Amino acid sequence: MSESLNAAWSANTTYFEYTSAANPRMPKIEIEAFPASMHQIDETRVIPLDLSSNLGTSYPCTGPSLLASFVHISSGETLTTSCSSASQVFFCIRGKGRSETPEGVVTWKTGDYFAVPGDMSLQHSADEDTAFYWVNDEPLFRYLGAQPDAARFRPVFYSHECLESELAKVRAENEGKDKNRNGILLANVDCPVTKTVTHTMWSLYNLLPRQTRQKAHRHNSIALDLCVSAGPDTYTLIGRKIDSDGNIIDPIKAMWIPGSAFVTPPGWWHSHHNESDEDAIVLPVQDAALHTQIQTLDIQFSKGY
Repeated sequence: MSESLNAAWSANTTYFEYTSAANPRMPKIEIEAFPASMHQIDETRVIPLDLSSNLGTSYPCTGPSLLASFVHISSGETLTTSCSSASQVFFCIRGKGRSETPEGVVTWKTGDYFAVPGDMSLQHSADEDTAFYWVNDEPLFRYLGAQPDAARFRPVFYSHECLESELAKVRAENEGKDKNRNGILLANVDCPVTKTVTHTMWSLYNLLPRQTRQKAHRHNSIALDLCVSAGPDTYTLIGRKIDSDGNIIDPIKAMWIPGSAFVTPPGWWHSHHNESDEDAIVLPVQDAALHTQIQTLDIQFSKGY
């Protein structure tokens, strides 16, 4: 029996010469855009921002470890969201209503953000036409073949008023200083080491003041960016390389259009530009907490940052 099992297991093996497989060619993570029109619909439903055909997976995903979706709920209607994951975050793009949770009812409105652990199922009821940005790490679990266990953090809720108040404090503190960011990291008291919203996911409520730019940087986490608000001529430049002055070479332009989302691939340089007379806000959701935990984030800044 032992010899036959050895033979059966041996049949599953293969070998590669080191240099031919040390850095295997993986499916490319490209810049992708998802317009706000995707959730400006009549039907109540979840709209996955699914790039599984690009990434070669058998399950929906927007990146290797994250799935982003728009959620549309018509006024007076109800929808349930559920997934097999470790973390979920929700940002209310527009609307007002409440969600039934195992812990009770949480109410929300435009600009509110909340996060829940694991596979918590939520039943959302809309008082008016509503759209959410929903991101979870179910693709990571599907890849690992894992199932959620005990919750690793308690739910958190950030009201629009608190987000704006905290952002105003940072903006005032940075006034007159050469600061390249006017943003607040959304943190959870249950994630004190990674200083993130969940133990796998990271979010920044990032202000880009009118007639300013934020210089190029890059990191190994994927960024699923939602434009919260912006005027015309506000955009992100994204590219693989920068020149000696820190400018991105042959960049691709991702426009900031309120209610739309775009993918910034891991390892790509990106800079934010606001050439309008209106302040703008972008909300990236990343798997940066996971990279922080395993110490592979490797965030880098361009010259003069």
